[in-house]
Amino acid sequence: MRALTDQEMKTVLDKLANYMSDLKSLIAPLEDGDRYVFRLNHSRVYYVKLSIANLATSVSRDALLSLGTCLGKMTKSGKFRLHITALPIIAAGARHKIWVKDNGAQPFLYGSNVVKAHVGRWSEDCPEHSGCVIYNMADIPLGFGVTARSTAEARRLDPTGIVCFRQADCGEYLRDEDTLFAG
Repeated sequence: MRALTDQEMKTVLDKLANYMSDLKSLIAPLEDGDRYVFRLNHSRVYYVKLSIANLATSVSRDALLSLGTCLGKMTKSGKFRLHITALPIIAAGARHKIWVKDNGAQPFLYGSNVVKAHVGRWSEDCPEHSGCVIYNMADIPLGFGVTARSTAEARRLDPTGIVCFRQADCGEYLRDEDTLFAG
């Protein structure tokens, strides 16, 4: 496990900035003097406390399977892909939100995009192609995606028009359980 390079850190923070409004809270020191850091192991990016990351240096890279919260994976081309395991961190500081009705939660969890008929409410002034977190009406985060239309355009859509393209949902834990945590 190693720290991210400057280019890798920029790529990860740029991706997180699409979904979150305040990135300073991710790396700010905690009350006990510890802080969270980003670490790379087997092309996976982990978000972990520094004290725990320092303890993990005694474990060999091949023997270390996971540590902290897996945010996503660095591709071979240098891009960063967020995983569903990053949802609790993204949801805590989400900039744009969409709440789906009960009849739209199940299709979303099965891998479908969010259509206008399933939207209960959404954040105001949400631009097109920006990251958003999908919640059910009980404020439980279900996944995240990218808006297909701005809020103003989405109001004029027909009920079958796509409002948000799904990037990840909680159903991936079941659908992709063989490959989600495998190297």
